[in-house]
Amino acid sequence: MIGLNAELRQREASGRPVRVGLVGAGQMGTDVVATTHEMQGVRVVVTADIDLDRARKAYRIGQVEGEVVMAETAAAADAAVEAGKLVAVADYRVVTDMRSIDVMLESTGVPEIGTRAALRSARSGQDLAMMNVETDITVGPLLHWYAQQRGVLYALAAGDEPAACKELYDLAESMGFTIVAAGKGKNNPLDRHSSPADPAVQKEAARRGLSPNMLVEFVDGSKTMIEMAAVSNATGLVPDIRGMHGPDTDRDHLHQTFRLKEDGGLLGRMGVVDYGIGRVAPGVFLIVHTDHPRLREAMVLRDMGDGPYYTLFRPFHLCSIEVPLTCAMLAIRRQSNMVPLDRLASEVFAVAKRELAPGDTLDAIGGTAYYSLIDTYETAQAQRLLPIGLAAGATLVRPVAVDTPITTDDVEIKPSTVYGLRQLQDQWSQGAIAGPELLAAVDQLATD
Repeated sequence: MIGLNAELRQREASGRPVRVGLVGAGQMGTDVVATTHEMQGVRVVVTADIDLDRARKAYRIGQVEGEVVMAETAAAADAAVEAGKLVAVADYRVVTDMRSIDVMLESTGVPEIGTRAALRSARSGQDLAMMNVETDITVGPLLHWYAQQRGVLYALAAGDEPAACKELYDLAESMGFTIVAAGKGKNNPLDRHSSPADPAVQKEAARRGLSPNMLVEFVDGSKTMIEMAAVSNATGLVPDIRGMHGPDTDRDHLHQTFRLKEDGGLLGRMGVVDYGIGRVAPGVFLIVHTDHPRLREAMVLRDMGDGPYYTLFRPFHLCSIEVPLTCAMLAIRRQSNMVPLDRLASEVFAVAKRELAPGDTLDAIGGTAYYSLIDTYETAQAQRLLPIGLAAGATLVRPVAVDTPITTDDVEIKPSTVYGLRQLQDQWSQGAIAGPELLAAVDQLATD
């Protein structure tokens, strides 16, 4: 991000701010609108939300001045933006089909909508900034590939833990350190069976201005699994064990906790993703290793300890507030801050929170039916584990006991765009489809 402030000032002075189309005007999306109000060189000019009133209110809450108009077509929205007006729409497809915006920012957290929006935006020639990590860990590699085929950029947005971890990873790898572990702090106790129907959860969610489902997604660990899978899929780091370790630790002991077992830690190997519960949040960390005698002397002089394990710690992550920086990098520098590799390294899958019976329909992440765990992609494929991004709306065809992983054989998956793209991605990863055939298949999904 070095020097981006100067580039944003130049963009503002030119009278050509980066134009952003926001899909999803919830808590995080509205934060983005407010942040861009304070920034130079970047503007949210159109907001989309299934709740049209929420799309309109995002401007008011963000203190963005100007006439807000509604539009039902991309052409009408383009005309309004060119006339200097702000636009609010109820249909995300208006945003994805517009010609006057530079970057489509997806902020719904819904894998199906995220997939549809990303495909349509890429086909329309818009760069893609994804706050929707749930979509990225499900079909991110193929979305990135498709964006490249269409001559646009794909990026997982700055600000949340995945991108903050990736910044530390890039720094350490550039300097030649061995990467031991990348991780984040979980800021609440882990309760795998937390339910949005729990009155205590509802009370706490109201206090924090969240929906009960969003709070549960954090409490039951699902969000942590999702976020660290995004790091895994962008770096090749993998979980050491299913679900990761998640020890109770603090900032000053991270390098002692996340080291190899033979050195007194809990890891069976280097190159992993994990998380800590305790006095780590809201930070992210990277544990690195070096045996070089001169560098170890230098690290002592910089108060980093005796080694050979060291902690690189970022004590904050400004989720949603940092996001516009990704939009700026895409449009101004033509550079992505974080993208997935060309295949998944890790999978996040569903595990039954309660006894599930045939005929039960799975709800969304943060609901009452399942929580999430992470494992390697190869293990998940071999055991036919149900990816979390495909779980919502699936119907049980046989019983699943509590705390048992749900497999694709246990459910009938509802046909959807994200399901279709995931099937193509798995075939692509196996070398069963590529090139023009793959492009034609993805194009078809983009137009459905």
